[in-house]
Amino acid sequence: MKTIIEPFRIKSVEPIRMTTREERQRLLEEAHFNMFALHSDDVLIDLLTDSGTGAMSSAQWAAMMRGDESYAGSPSFYRFEAAVKNLAPFKHVIPTHQGRAAEDILFSIFGGPGRNIPSNTHFDTTRGNIESSGAMGHDLVIAEGNDPASLHPFKGNMDLARLEAYLQEHRDSVPCVMLTITNNAGGGQPVSLENIRGVSALAKRHNKPFFIDGCRFAENAWFIKQREPGQQDRSILEIVRDCFTCADGMTMSAKKDAFGNIGGWLALNDDELAEQARTHLIRTEGFPTYGGLAGRDLDALAQGLSEIVDENYLHYRIRTNEYIIERLDALGVPVVKPAGGHAVFVDARKWLEHIPPLEYPGQALAVALYELGGIRGCEIGTVMFGAHPDGSEAPAAMDLVRLAIPRRTYTQSHADYIIEVFEELVDIKDSLKGFRISRQPKLMRHFTCSFERL
Repeated sequence: MKTIIEPFRIKSVEPIRMTTREERQRLLEEAHFNMFALHSDDVLIDLLTDSGTGAMSSAQWAAMMRGDESYAGSPSFYRFEAAVKNLAPFKHVIPTHQGRAAEDILFSIFGGPGRNIPSNTHFDTTRGNIESSGAMGHDLVIAEGNDPASLHPFKGNMDLARLEAYLQEHRDSVPCVMLTITNNAGGGQPVSLENIRGVSALAKRHNKPFFIDGCRFAENAWFIKQREPGQQDRSILEIVRDCFTCADGMTMSAKKDAFGNIGGWLALNDDELAEQARTHLIRTEGFPTYGGLAGRDLDALAQGLSEIVDENYLHYRIRTNEYIIERLDALGVPVVKPAGGHAVFVDARKWLEHIPPLEYPGQALAVALYELGGIRGCEIGTVMFGAHPDGSEAPAAMDLVRLAIPRRTYTQSHADYIIEVFEELVDIKDSLKGFRISRQPKLMRHFTCSFERL
């Protein structure tokens, strides 16, 4: 059938406050044109992130009722730990309040001045935690990963030749190798199982621990099943296990592919590293059997991890993105292709060619989407990645606008509304103006900086 139907029924609803364009213009000025500074109840369709914004299932809500809030040794933790190990069979599972806390712990161990950490593409909080330790993060994605129009099926792949050269060049300054699945900053593009195995083999050859940022592991596994030769007859669970078996550890934001509104974890095989991590956890997050989470959150995550590998759900989720991308492509809106897992990525640099990268075409498009239709998206480009630790600025590899689709939250009519807003934008895009940053912090400026329209 051609119609996308949600593989669930809706049992509870939340009203959307309808705003006018005049209201939104005022709200943008009050927020200094920063999408993160808008109040969420002033947003019609919130696509800022898919992190923690999904709808929990009735089974998850039921699981929360049995959450045990004991400080130490809660059965909620052991149910959570078992659910993680069923998918990612690491020896040590260390819960955190969200993914960036897991990154903070990891790079408190592996970071530090003079160290260099490669990945396909580090996302914003990963890079922020690396750089705040004094280390440097480097992106080694394949060339196709920086070409929005390329139809390569695994544009999130690490460039193995570049990684080999990198490990030879930096040798002792590389404490570990990272890989993000799917590759968020590169358009939600997947990494093949073959590439994961290739990165793992290179890391082992150079005696470097290999860590996967697994925030969207199930979506990545779906793409492997659909696109990688020899994987079509395998289950999502089998593919997920194969991916994580290649690694020495993982970081995870459970606010993505665990259907959580909060939560994360760091998983490790090495006993000594796990002891260091737990010591840091106790100091900053909480005891190792709750790690900054309530017992009810741990139980909700445990249930969510059993739901995320459902192929009916994954088919619906990816097909929704494909549908929006197909419609935008027909309008002449340049989008990252093929469709990624969690979001639609619009190539703002190509679409708004009259706005130079250092005038932030992605920000201009994000502002226009909210002003015209009340849609909140996120700039993934020179605002997010253009500032360097030495204070300089340069254009990012791409200037994208990410429209991240919350899990099980919106319906196809919302998707059609998004497309209608773009239909209106087609006629006015050449009149859009760029922006300058009037105030910014030293790290991860996109969250809190202020803009002025040029």
